[in-house]
Amino acid sequence: MSLSLPIPELKEKLEEELDTSKPWKVIVLNDPVNLMSYVVMVFRKIFGFNETKANKHMMEVHELGKSVLWTGEREQAESYVYQLQRWKLQTIMEVDD
Repeated sequence: MSLSLPIPELKEKLEEELDTSKPWKVIVLNDPVNLMSYVVMVFRKIFGFNETKANKHMMEVHELGKSVLWTGEREQAESYVYQLQRWKLQTIMEVDD
């Protein structure tokens, strides 16, 4: 009796493991709803940014339509995305190239 995984399941498992080992980016997108001061406050609260760094990222969102706020492990990226979305900021995550 063989306990090995069928080839499709093994391939899917390996692909999943590879994806979690890559760094992920947390990206906030521009929206017409939130005030700039509110966005700065949220960035400071969640990431512990100082005023200057929080303003820099807020201006990137405002002028460029998005800003990469953090890059790292997938689990932490998911946590940041969840927190930012709870504060009503449009947020996505992507695999870092």
